[in-house]
Amino acid sequence: MEKSVVIGAPAGFENSSQTKYTIIIGMLFFVFGFVSWVNAVLIPYFKLACQLTIQQAMLVAFAFYVSYFIMAFPSSYIIKRTGYKNGMVLGLWIMASGSLIFIPAAMHRVYGLFLAGLFVQATGLTLLQTAANPYITILGPIDSAAMRMSVMGVCNKVAGAIAPLLLLGAISKDPDEIDRLVAMLPNLSAPEQVRLLDDLAARLIVPYVILSVTLLVLGILIRFASLPDIADEDINAEPASTEKTSIFQFPYLLLGAVAIFFGSTVEVLAVDSIINYGEFQGATFKEAKFFSTYTLLIMIVSYIIGIFTIPRWINQRKALLFSSVIGIVFTMIAVMSDGKASLWMIAMLGLGNALIWPAIWPLAMDGLGKFTKTGSALLIMGLIGAALSPLVYGGLSDRYNPQIAYLVLIPSYLFLLYYSVSGYKVGKSRQG
Repeated sequence: MEKSVVIGAPAGFENSSQTKYTIIIGMLFFVFGFVSWVNAVLIPYFKLACQLTIQQAMLVAFAFYVSYFIMAFPSSYIIKRTGYKNGMVLGLWIMASGSLIFIPAAMHRVYGLFLAGLFVQATGLTLLQTAANPYITILGPIDSAAMRMSVMGVCNKVAGAIAPLLLLGAISKDPDEIDRLVAMLPNLSAPEQVRLLDDLAARLIVPYVILSVTLLVLGILIRFASLPDIADEDINAEPASTEKTSIFQFPYLLLGAVAIFFGSTVEVLAVDSIINYGEFQGATFKEAKFFSTYTLLIMIVSYIIGIFTIPRWINQRKALLFSSVIGIVFTMIAVMSDGKASLWMIAMLGLGNALIWPAIWPLAMDGLGKFTKTGSALLIMGLIGAALSPLVYGGLSDRYNPQIAYLVLIPSYLFLLYYSVSGYKVGKSRQG
């Protein structure tokens, strides 16, 4: 009996091998999550260690995600030269070098150098994501791509849920220490403050040395893994795509990049701002530090729902529609309520935010054929939303308050709602 080939995937992707390839890519998505979501702790940590305003602290997210915008098309070019597999390896090694920049930054407590390290980390991550996202999308039928992306989302968010807690555990064994330091600082002399804050920053050295070595080793393992490369021309092509000469002839892809802009806005803002928002609502840092993890755990629940329901009971377009509505409702409740109720509504945004990325990606990538790598780069550029929105949120927080600032989420969810209703099919010769 002949082995069956996965429908929608290129020749060579047999069902018996699909699980192995999925596990390998799942490891990479775990890395994405660990490096990306640890920013939720770095923002308040740098705010204290470097004595920053909220908007200044939000430059952590800006420095990280602006790299996606700048480096997406160069990453696409590199992958065209190296192939998907070697592009992933190179991405891991660049991330390792970015982690090493944290060593001099922590030794001298230079915020700008920390931001440079984050930018280099994200450069490697951009290369990694430009390769890995389309790879998992085409690893089977396109109508179940959101389900496979949900599996990757679980890997990503499990890492994101534990990363902040692991980092905090590595830099402080006392859960009450940060709250005590905040209370102590105003009563110390200037030299004592400098000494205390220098010590706080230096605690990042060991965790980031370990992270750098881990990324280097993982790159070596991927280099020698039996992960095949794929020719874009052989996959996922619309009948008319071979006649097209530019990605700008795929309007639904362009709108998908805008959707990624707003999708990354709501996802990153909910996680990266929630610790600070918890303190605004009266929680101690000891209590608030867990809420980024809670948000990511809620996202994991949503991903698991997606794994078992897409495409059997719900298609990826409707998943995006429901996610957008959930986001609008929970945001409005958060803005109109106070205390723990408002804080939990921001955490519950994870329920809708989880399926936004895995739903947009296959809708926007469907039928690109030879433009798959370039289309992937364009979508990755949409992550600039995660760089800009924290600065807008931080500015509004400093001028008004962190609760009112969450109103920036509403226009984002409205565009996502539009894309789920009609934007996803603009310019398609066949309807998804």
